[in-house]
Amino acid sequence: MNEPDPTRQSRLIYMDHSATTPTHPDVVAAMLPYFTERFGNPSSLYTLAGISRKAVAEARGRVARALGASPSEVFFTAGGTESDNWAIKGVALANRHRGTHIITTAIEHHAVLHTCRYLETQGFSVTYLPVDRYGIVDPDTVREAVTDETVLISVMTANNEVGTIQPIEEIGRIAQDAEVYFHTDAVQAIGFVPIDVDAMRIDLLSLSAHKFSGPKGIGALYIRDGVNIDTFIHGGAQESARRAGTENLPGIVGLGAAIERATSDIAAHSRRIADMRDRLLAGILADIPATYVNGHPVLRLPGNVNVSFAGIDGEALLMLLDAEGICCSTGSACTSGSELPSHVLMACGVDPALARASIRFSLGEMTTAEDIDTVLSVLPETVRRLRALSPVKI
Repeated sequence: MNEPDPTRQSRLIYMDHSATTPTHPDVVAAMLPYFTERFGNPSSLYTLAGISRKAVAEARGRVARALGASPSEVFFTAGGTESDNWAIKGVALANRHRGTHIITTAIEHHAVLHTCRYLETQGFSVTYLPVDRYGIVDPDTVREAVTDETVLISVMTANNEVGTIQPIEEIGRIAQDAEVYFHTDAVQAIGFVPIDVDAMRIDLLSLSAHKFSGPKGIGALYIRDGVNIDTFIHGGAQESARRAGTENLPGIVGLGAAIERATSDIAAHSRRIADMRDRLLAGILADIPATYVNGHPVLRLPGNVNVSFAGIDGEALLMLLDAEGICCSTGSACTSGSELPSHVLMACGVDPALARASIRFSLGEMTTAEDIDTVLSVLPETVRRLRALSPVKI
């Protein structure tokens, strides 16, 4: 692989915020002392350790406030994937005596899907619910899928590829009425979708700091008080003896600072990004024929633009845009390099050729109007060049 061209970095246009975000300078500043003078192990007893314990408690409180939860219900993890694994495996294994059936959807992140498939090898049955053309699961199908054996429903709050936002509150009510635990992967939603775990009847919720301008390698799992769930890592008393291991102190502080920033004014933040998203999408549709929008036209994350350009290869377009200093993706970062079409687009009924021709632009806090202008000046001609080389004529 070629080394990055340092002369191109000044004009880098980053539109892959669904994959990760830069850590905000204020978050970095909050973390720095906990790498150096405030480095104490929170589990120790002296004053230095007490400073660390206080910092962990303050961060836990910030996460709890952002979710409408109690601090005792927030557990720090290594990220969204671990949180999903703990929620699903932990509830399934702890409640095997009640039943061995799990309900999820066909468009979940692979952290959920692969965990469910693993549990199928352990004697559990899993129902993978279909979605409509926009990527929305019908709550009625959730209700109809519940059996006497069902112990968990897991439906993501917002999809990482097409940005579609699910009817979480209605699904939570269905789970509550059926006395079934409800988990949601909210990794993409924090900072864009207001979360209230009580109003939405959520029992378990996964999040990851690096999706909302926090550091990588730190996340959290909300576990409602009273949920019967297995300990995830044995070996110590950390995280109420449910997830052993010395705390990632700087990461926890960074998570707390980042989620407080991200949720301080969700409406204004979302409105700004949605305005730029709408301008980008309008420009694409006006200048590039045979373009198809993936995901729901309204119920979608404010920064998500997922489109398919008929007659091209998405990865080829990705490489040409990268040569112009534009960073975007063909879907989930966790499946980059896969030769298979996106499982999300396939579940939405998108033709395989169009699924392979898809590009995801995901805007964020650092996106500017100038970035939108640059993409709109580069993208149409780039698509035309690829189509001119394609055996499929548009």
